Amino acid sequence: MMDLRFGDKYRLIKKIGAGSFGEVYLGVHITDGEEVAVKLEGVGGKHSQLGHEAHVYKFLADGVGVPSMKWYGTENEYNAMVIELLGPSLEDLFNFCKRKFSLKTTLLLADQLLYRIEHVHSRNFIHCDLKPDNFLMGINKRANQVNIVDFGLAKAYRDHESLIHIPYREGKTLTGTARYASINNHLGIEQSCRDDIESLAYILIYFLRGSLPWQGLGGSTVTEKYDRIMDSKMTTPTESLGRGLPQEFVICLNYSRSLQFGDKPDYDYLRSLFRALFVREGYSDDYVFDWSLKTPNGDLSCVPTREQIAAQEHTVLVAGLTWSMQRMKLIDSHAWHEWGFSLEWTPAPDHHHHSSESRPDLDSLLDYC
Repeated sequence: MMDLRFGDKYRLIKKIGAGSFGEVYLGVHITDGEEVAVKLEGVGGKHSQLGHEAHVYKFLADGVGVPSMKWYGTENEYNAMVIELLGPSLEDLFNFCKRKFSLKTTLLLADQLLYRIEHVHSRNFIHCDLKPDNFLMGINKRANQVNIVDFGLAKAYRDHESLIHIPYREGKTLTGTARYASINNHLGIEQSCRDDIESLAYILIYFLRGSLPWQGLGGSTVTEKYDRIMDSKMTTPTESLGRGLPQEFVICLNYSRSLQFGDKPDYDYLRSLFRALFVREGYSDDYVFDWSLKTPNGDLSCVPTREQIAAQEHTVLVAGLTWSMQRMKLIDSHAWHEWGFSLEWTPAPDHHHHSSESRPDLDSLLDYC
């Protein structure tokens, strides 16, 4: 895989993540050494989501906080898109800051996020999957700039020539990430600009609270899970959701829910709402985020990504199991809790027709890992 080249210019270095589809690799320009991100999608599907994303990027080109697309094409049995390399996501930084942002950091982000969303809408698209994972900080001189990414689910909400809005429809399936999806998205109503704004409101409240009430809700089916999340959103009063937070965040959420299907959000109103709070709190517009004080010289390369954390946990798990095999036949659950792991074993059908055990032996666990 790492020997593959794309556009006769870019060579893959290592995998660095995954999007809503396909995988993301660190790449390098073979002559000038410029590092880039390369998104890959296997050829063969009826519709190329990566091709769609490349199409959207062309419309968004030259916007502040939109990574530049350097190349798109099909080579080596992959659809490939080469884009500007960015830093960690807001979700990565949220984890790095112990899963809570200060009011100052949240307000600094809110201002930029509104500009990014407004730009996407001004080019006749809605994102349809706004979440902290899809906002990445820049690197080097642009380390303080928020970038919006992952347009695989984006769609045009109005015609590019006539600017006629798409018609209102019902009976749609939920698109995007349930945690941040609007109530109307849950209800199967065609998405429009208002839905991106409601998702933004959930993101900002999530940053300040550390979580949302409907996180962790499950169900016997995906539909049941989504229904439970929708019920929680519909029955949780906005005042309760924003309890202990400045009223501006509840106002933002209520405003987003008050918008009609074809309404254009008042981005200036929302920015002024948050800016007034910023000034009232006496904050300095110095781009000092919560993570700025935790990173040497503002270098965000030390912030672990979700994929790196998962890889480290996997390594620790396997190392722990290897060590355990020399000393015991079964894992002591108390030891796992001391190490910070919480494992729940559930009986599963044994494909070799032996009796099923609720606690597998270590060999089985190593095979699983």
